[in-house]
Amino acid sequence: MGRIDPVVQLVVPIVLVVVLVLLLRWTWTPRKGRSLAARTPRRGAPGEYGLLVPVAAPADAAESVRLTAVLDAAGIRCTLVDTTQGPRLMVWPDSAASARRLLREPQKDGGNGSAGF
Repeated sequence: MGRIDPVVQLVVPIVLVVVLVLLLRWTWTPRKGRSLAARTPRRGAPGEYGLLVPVAAPADAAESVRLTAVLDAAGIRCTLVDTTQGPRLMVWPDSAASARRLLREPQKDGGNGSAGF
């Protein structure tokens, strides 16, 4: 088997390191629209979440779990968002009226409706 040229043994690792540095720099570039790394989510006002609309403002984690379960049981897709004004339960606009109605009704487990919107 032939021996590898010493120059090639020196150049190949250097080229690999340069390529890795360029890839990492491209991945972590802080300029808007160019970075491939996920940014830390920023809290926004309740109206800054695109098409989602707030239907309830749960007071604590237990209430948010309960309200989410109520909507899930009814087949309404929802998400809990930590906004600048506290946690909000968000749904799509076409489901908002039925979600609010469901959350206002007394629950079978003895709880009352949410302090919603």
